Amino acid sequence: MDAAAPPLPPISPDDFFRADLRLGEIVTAEAFPQARKPAWRLTIDFGPGVGVKTSSAQITQLYPRESLPGRRVLAVINFPPRQIGPVRSEVLVLGVHDAQGRVCLLSADGEAPLGARVA
Repeated sequence: MDAAAPPLPPISPDDFFRADLRLGEIVTAEAFPQARKPAWRLTIDFGPGVGVKTSSAQITQLYPRESLPGRRVLAVINFPPRQIGPVRSEVLVLGVHDAQGRVCLLSADGEAPLGARVA
């Protein structure tokens, strides 16, 4: 979906807050050659209470693998896990498309603790 796409139908605040969006920190990024589209296999730490989760993320165009560990990201943590080839994707890392259709990761400013919920 791009910036020119029309908005989706309205939802209620309760609908929005059923999605559990949390702040995590990428621990590792590994090659994922089995993916249909270029992607990294990420291990993300969401802190105490949530722990470490895995994800597949199609962010290779803007983010070299070695630049990802230590980067803070926002993710939906309460979607059901999906099996993507040999990777069990437990969270959906959030991003927006730039003008060229590449995914730009979403993050948070400041010193919020790992696992902090989007408010």
